[in-house]
Amino acid sequence: MTPETPDDEHPDPWAGLETVHDPRVLRAIAHPVRNRILSELSATGAMRAADVARELGIPANQASFHLRQLAKYGLVEEAPEEARDKRDRVWRVADERGMRVNLAELEASPGGKAAVSVFVRTAIAAGYRMIEQAYSTVPVEDTMRTVTDESLRLTKQEAAELAAELDELIQAWAARTRGRSDERRTYQLFMALQPHPDSVAHRGDRES
Repeated sequence: MTPETPDDEHPDPWAGLETVHDPRVLRAIAHPVRNRILSELSATGAMRAADVARELGIPANQASFHLRQLAKYGLVEEAPEEARDKRDRVWRVADERGMRVNLAELEASPGGKAAVSVFVRTAIAAGYRMIEQAYSTVPVEDTMRTVTDESLRLTKQEAAELAAELDELIQAWAARTRGRSDERRTYQLFMALQPHPDSVAHRGDRES
């Protein structure tokens, strides 16, 4: 989720991140397979189509097609310094820190409403699947799962500062562990920081 733009008194902690303005890019991100590819490239670093195919359990030609589509929208790029020769194609994410997505802004753009609808539907389904797995009682050998559910009293600015601190910590871990390793597997961290849904509804009733 994209933080709201802070005022001049409080600098934007996400300044410099690429912002998605094209609904077609949003649709590319919303595609489940392409989103998974972006996740793997972000966690692992430069990969070949064959590496992506092995991680996702899909045919290599399918992985190659999706990588080219992601490159078409500037989401991934070739990493020639990682290639063995001129025929060897190695891919990496265009920006390891990710990008900003302002759904309200995109929804107001031509073709944006449909793209946002697809993105939100896909994101909710993916979030549900992650939470369902997090609460599963079926153990997975040599892995760990943890769920944190915490309530905090925060101002809007304090919430932004907390989100920035958490992002900084996550990016530090990503940089420390990025790279192929047989000892590691890709973990998914799903985080949402927002006013409690019930408190928002209650405040709306009180102010009406």
